[in-house]
Amino acid sequence: MPPKTLLIPSLLDAHWPLLQWAFQSPAWTPVVLEGNRADVEDLGLSRTHNDLCYPFVLITGQVLYALRSGEYAPARTGVLISQTGDGCRGSCLIRLLRPVLDREGFAQVPLLSFNVRGVERSSALPVSLTMARRALAAAFWGDALLLMGSEIRPAERRTGKTEALIRRWEETLSGDLASNRNLSPAAILRRCREMARDFQAVETAPVPLQNVALVGDIYTKYCSLGNWDLTGFLERQGCRVGINGLTWYALYYLDSHLEIGPLPMRLGGKLLAALGGPMQRRFIRILREAGFTALPPYRELKALARELNGTRCALGSGWLLAAESAAWVRAGYRKVLSGLPFQCLPGHIYGRGQYAALQRQLPGSLIVGVDYDASLRDATVDTRVRMLLDTEL
Repeated sequence: MPPKTLLIPSLLDAHWPLLQWAFQSPAWTPVVLEGNRADVEDLGLSRTHNDLCYPFVLITGQVLYALRSGEYAPARTGVLISQTGDGCRGSCLIRLLRPVLDREGFAQVPLLSFNVRGVERSSALPVSLTMARRALAAAFWGDALLLMGSEIRPAERRTGKTEALIRRWEETLSGDLASNRNLSPAAILRRCREMARDFQAVETAPVPLQNVALVGDIYTKYCSLGNWDLTGFLERQGCRVGINGLTWYALYYLDSHLEIGPLPMRLGGKLLAALGGPMQRRFIRILREAGFTALPPYRELKALARELNGTRCALGSGWLLAAESAAWVRAGYRKVLSGLPFQCLPGHIYGRGQYAALQRQLPGSLIVGVDYDASLRDATVDTRVRMLLDTEL
């Protein structure tokens, strides 16, 4: 029997083209959802309570839009939902989305949970060794494409050269993932070194650029649907955008969220963290030797967070938001945008609540929060961003 379709809502623009291969199996063929923001936002709002967080509204709209399209047979389609398992309302997405699908006539569509804390165990997507190996490779390769692409693209002499290079490498790396090639730690890093050489070769022009770092909630940091193509907007305003990689967030999550959950998951998470930390240090060395900017390894970021406001809060982006902000300022990105979904309680308390304290500890920096919600319009957000860009430091 052919595999069923596994719909994956947007979350990680730079990583999903590669990371989706982790979920390819004899049982499932992954499909990463896209969609026009206005369409999915309106549909999501019409089927959810407007007090729920913005990412849930968009995810609901994307899933319903796809299931209504007629492109996927409901009886042979599932939906993958990632869950943090902490104070974020994203931990409740399956409980919130299930009644919506039932009311819309899609009760036969299963919702599969992807988490490492034993949340929604009856709906959990089994994690295999092949999945873990592919995910590890995709995370580092996606980080390489994200970090080098963001740094080179605004200064490229021939418009579109960087994006063409990213697409070419996505095709090559997808072949590796599909056939389980080059998935050892040494081979993963060798591919990163090869990518670095190609990005070094992209011809750039000496154009004046503002350095702006983007931090915040994982959805509004990595997903153009969630942040209204903020990276594209900033680049059109003459900015070079610094966005830290997913492997830092993954190590933060493994380090701070595995105190509970099934024993195999806890042990597997510790093994991944033990492997990922040294790999990340070598990965950073590769980027820096090629002339690219990369934030310090995870352990150094955590030490930096202890110097600033401590590491006690790990809800949502928690202390990682402060550490990334400080690290970007020290790397020359003195203007920092913190993107958060409106009504994200952990994000606002441990995000907006610490901007002033951070700026006192980081002289010459400016941190501005940007909220995203269906009640706002583009001009409101654009004006907020322009306040940051037009401020002289």
